[in-house]
Amino acid sequence: MKRSTQGFLSHFCSDVSVWLAVSCILASFGLASFGLANFGYGRTLETGMNSEPGKTSEPSEASTSGAGLPNIVFILADDLGYGDVQCYNDQAKVATPKIDLLARQGMRSTDAHSPCTVCTPTRYGLMTGQMPFRIPNGGTVFTGVGGPSLIAPGRLTLPAMLRDRGYATACVGKWHVGMTFFDSLGQGVVGQPVVGQGVDAIKKVDFTRRIVGGPCDHGFDQFFGTACCPTTDWLYAFIENDRVPVPPQKLIDKSKLPKHPYANDCREGWIAEDFSMDQVDVVFLEKSRRFIETHVRETPEKPFFLFHSTQAVHLPSFAAPQFQGKSGAGPHGDFILELDHIVGELMSTLEQLKIADNTIVIFTSDNGPETTSVIHMRKDFDHDGARPWRGVKRDNWEGGHRVPFIVRWPAKIAAGTSCDELACLTDVMATAADIVGAKLPDNAAEDSFSLLQPMLGKPDAPIRPYILHQAFSGQKTLAIRRGPWKYIDHVGSGGNRYDNNAGLKPFAIPENAPTAPAQLYNLDADPGETKNLYFEEPQVVEELKALLAETKSSGRSRGVVKANAQ
Repeated sequence: MKRSTQGFLSHFCSDVSVWLAVSCILASFGLASFGLANFGYGRTLETGMNSEPGKTSEPSEASTSGAGLPNIVFILADDLGYGDVQCYNDQAKVATPKIDLLARQGMRSTDAHSPCTVCTPTRYGLMTGQMPFRIPNGGTVFTGVGGPSLIAPGRLTLPAMLRDRGYATACVGKWHVGMTFFDSLGQGVVGQPVVGQGVDAIKKVDFTRRIVGGPCDHGFDQFFGTACCPTTDWLYAFIENDRVPVPPQKLIDKSKLPKHPYANDCREGWIAEDFSMDQVDVVFLEKSRRFIETHVRETPEKPFFLFHSTQAVHLPSFAAPQFQGKSGAGPHGDFILELDHIVGELMSTLEQLKIADNTIVIFTSDNGPETTSVIHMRKDFDHDGARPWRGVKRDNWEGGHRVPFIVRWPAKIAAGTSCDELACLTDVMATAADIVGAKLPDNAAEDSFSLLQPMLGKPDAPIRPYILHQAFSGQKTLAIRRGPWKYIDHVGSGGNRYDNNAGLKPFAIPENAPTAPAQLYNLDADPGETKNLYFEEPQVVEELKALLAETKSSGRSRGVVKANAQ
């Protein structure tokens, strides 16, 4: 998985030579050239290979050797609900012993939230510490070869910050923040970006060319994974660093896929010969283990940051054969079981290499559980992945964004503890900066607060003055919470339709204030968000509505605290 600089340069330079040649021709006609700089990733041509995409334009702190700093392994599950694991839900029907053990060995957060109720925006928020609604297309969910990257060139990212502090950085698994693929040369077109979705877009891609805007352009030294949802989104092929080593050659034969209620999210895309739908997470696990083992063998003095982003448990639920039929809760239960195994295997690798005590392991999810899995798991196995909250993936109610969040750090965090501090995945960046001694500039991590003191059990006061929530439609579906008060600035869920979905209709809660233009809940008194207090608490509504407007106009929540925000 180690990147070959020579191979990278040969590929990159072959592309650049074409751009330069065509640029000269275009210039002779007085036309502008078209190149990587159009995407903001061409600075290495001007300043040398030491220039690193993903950093701010301002000078950062001097890099360090990283000596003495802890390793960081961040495991991001996909569509795993708060109630899908037993350490959060004692009525869960799938055993999750490895995740539960992680919680017993560390700290379990009970009030942690994803930045958004769907995957692409959440991953943007995690990587940048900024709420995704603040940027253009911040509510986008990419499919296939969708892009360009939501992360602007020059924006400081979590991996870039850590790399600047001496960390080796690797991303394994689902990226889903956007990339730019290029089409073939011909008909006078010089590697134009491929736009659009579906099979037609895949057919246009020249897979010999460098992919722009992926993890390696945003602070990661290495990447192995997929552009979007691995077994859902049109392109069924692995990417290594910035290339597709084995391009897709044919349409997937869906007739050979499993038939069950959790198997219907696989689109009819193009698939590579080395891409097996039920082996994706097995491959990701092996790549992550290999990265850790190679790093410890070759550069043991240097800390590492591994972002392991799973396919599990995003639909379709295609668990590997060794897990099929083992959970007692159907195909989706088997997939949860496989996820638990992955967590256990990564922990075993750290322990075998004797680095577990100096490694921070964080486990969480990108949003709440998918509608299909919740509907069928409730009906068939009495398992509720959203329990005890209202709502599911896409919804602005708690079930859409309150997620498991477990941190293990034996050197600093007491075992078997829990924390009710209000937290968001955007906070990972400020927390990591606090741990490694990095100073965040004003133009980065605008919605990130350090959770280090609560993690260490030393909170003097609440860390966050408030938290922001973003549902499926971006800026149109925002919410803000201060203390127990949660103001949802729209009607309905903000995502799913409960009135015309036969599967969700049984879970619809009658509205006690049907004419209210927004929603207000007191989560201390009403954690299930059953009673809208919009008309009963007009002062709270006004305060939170004003606070939401203020944070939208200021472009940040970190460093901006109003008098009433307490």
